[in-house]
Amino acid sequence: MNLNRVSAVVLRQFYLIRGSFSRVVPLFAWVAIDIVLWGFITKYLNTVTVSGLNFVPILLGAVLLWDFFIRVMQGVTMAFFEDVWSRNFLNFFATPLSISEYLGGLVLSSIITSSIGLVVMLVLATLVFGLSFFIYGIAIFPFLLVLFLFGIALGIFASAMVLRLGPSAEWFVWPVPALLSPFAGVFYPLSTLPEWMQYISRLLPPAYVFEGMRSIISGGSASGSVLLMSAGLAALYILLAGLFFARTFRHAVRTGLIARYSAESVA
Repeated sequence: MNLNRVSAVVLRQFYLIRGSFSRVVPLFAWVAIDIVLWGFITKYLNTVTVSGLNFVPILLGAVLLWDFFIRVMQGVTMAFFEDVWSRNFLNFFATPLSISEYLGGLVLSSIITSSIGLVVMLVLATLVFGLSFFIYGIAIFPFLLVLFLFGIALGIFASAMVLRLGPSAEWFVWPVPALLSPFAGVFYPLSTLPEWMQYISRLLPPAYVFEGMRSIISGGSASGSVLLMSAGLAALYILLAGLFFARTFRHAVRTGLIARYSAESVA
């Protein structure tokens, strides 16, 4: 893998974002709205319940972690969509750029954009609503790592799906996080779900993250072996997603479907 080529993909994304105010604002605007909205909801719940339970680390913490996962996934897909919308995708592969180098560029772009969103969420949640991440201990780092890895895997898979089905298939990508959230148990224990949904939940790395988060808040601890297994599962999904993207790309080249991404309109 040539790091100069990978950095070139990232540099293109940087120039796109730097030159467009409409691309800069979404990096922090939506996450800020989510944190503010859920922050006031948690404060309201704290005032109307008599149980003495603090909803800030339970709900607001879950929102922050889930938003981070979404930003990671969309960091990959949005970088890919920029090339699709501008009909620039095919131009990349007129150069010696390999698939792994292109995906590496998308991942690095996602790291940068999702980090910006994470910093905004941390600042708002901590300064405005008093969310202390010390309550999660050092487990916050494997939590973020697992969500990051799975977000990358899902972003690569979603990009491959659009590559296979055509640019209009991008509308299948946007609802993916919402479809997964009931199975991930973002706001409730997995035991709440019907048995058939729990089977699906066990295949989703985020489910282990949010179960671990609730365990810590209730006075327990997150299982290191479970978090390690979820990280391994997420890494496996990255490998499978990369293979799927590579196979889809070769199919698009072999069948001529790649022409849908050229600079000219295709009937």
